[in-house]
Amino acid sequence: MNKHEALKKYFGYTYFRSAQENIIDTLVKGRDVLGVMPTGAGKSICYQIPALLMEGATLVISPLISLMKDQVAGLRHRDIPAAFINSSLTVKQYKKVLRAIGIGAYKIIYMAPERLETADFCKFAVQTDISLIAVDEAHCVSQWGQDFRPSYLKIANFISDLKKRPVVGAFTATATADVKKDIINLLALQNPMSLTTGFDRPNLYFGVERPQNKRKRFYEIIEERGGEHGVVYCTTRAEVDKVYGELKRRGVSASCYHAGLCDITRRVNQDNFINGDITVMVATNAFGMGIDKADVRYVVHYNIPKNLESYYQEAGRAGRDGKASDCILLFSDEDIKIAEHLINYSRDNDELTAQQRDKVCRLDERRLDKMIRYCEIEGCLRSYMLNYFGEKHKGRCGNCGNCLKPTIWQSLKKGFDRNGQRANRFGQS
Repeated sequence: MNKHEALKKYFGYTYFRSAQENIIDTLVKGRDVLGVMPTGAGKSICYQIPALLMEGATLVISPLISLMKDQVAGLRHRDIPAAFINSSLTVKQYKKVLRAIGIGAYKIIYMAPERLETADFCKFAVQTDISLIAVDEAHCVSQWGQDFRPSYLKIANFISDLKKRPVVGAFTATATADVKKDIINLLALQNPMSLTTGFDRPNLYFGVERPQNKRKRFYEIIEERGGEHGVVYCTTRAEVDKVYGELKRRGVSASCYHAGLCDITRRVNQDNFINGDITVMVATNAFGMGIDKADVRYVVHYNIPKNLESYYQEAGRAGRDGKASDCILLFSDEDIKIAEHLINYSRDNDELTAQQRDKVCRLDERRLDKMIRYCEIEGCLRSYMLNYFGEKHKGRCGNCGNCLKPTIWQSLKKGFDRNGQRANRFGQS
């Protein structure tokens, strides 16, 4: 079976998307890869196809339990033998999965990075034929990244302890130049092919609105889009519940998703949205990773996200079918206070040392300031965002709120210093 036959047989596609084939060929030939591909570009196929073509098993290191379960369920539905290892398994289930891996029952195994630190799994892995390790959400290894996880720092040591070094693929949707360097160095990638696909998605309209009555304007946006499928992101669980409750009261076909709901409720709500049984999903950022729904026509951020990386990834869940879709952010000063509070709250993260916590918080503050600048600039929103990720853009995209209505932002000049640049509230970056 070759790559095209595998693509058709297991995924039903007749051709690869941009960059997928190049990455697949590189991994199969035994060379490491760093793939930076925006949401909707098809990262998972880049390591799932090689897993099917190569001898032995593939380990996929992923930080999210819900994502692992979704991916494994999808693979099994396609008759691809897959499993996951994380804290949701009982001891009995965990041992059963290890035995099955030992006899070659699974081609793809998703696992949490914390498992790489356990002596029993490390001892088992040394005896297992592992041909490929795929590191999903690879930006988590970097303290420059928006979701730093210390457990990702253990991946390189785990790989070096194996009898035979497998090929390694690192994947992420968003990464600045500093984060890319960290991924290569901290994962000890060997002569990797580094490929960054274009971040620009011309079918997406980006808009920032600063309404006097946010709640009123929000419901207008939902009503204007009728029965179209959309995702609404809120910063807190309480805000999700409030917005969802009001949508239901108004007769909107809506559901909700956040970490405070039980697993069964989250699963049912998610399936109802994917299957089209409901049209609007109101959620925290816990929703969306690995969700395969192409016809999301709009994404509304009810609150400002903490950084552009998260915003671009979440907004990018709109229009994955290539059709025109809207990404609208409702901006208010109150949201800034909430974001600042969440950054300060992260100082209580027990996974990090005091020094790491201080560094991460300083970086989070800088990223929040960049996010606020995005909301306040008068120029092209798309250009600002692409330049942030290191991709040159001429400006005047013709498909963002500022390019279509440039004069409406004149009233937002407050908050800029005399040189025309926004004062950094957290000190110079």
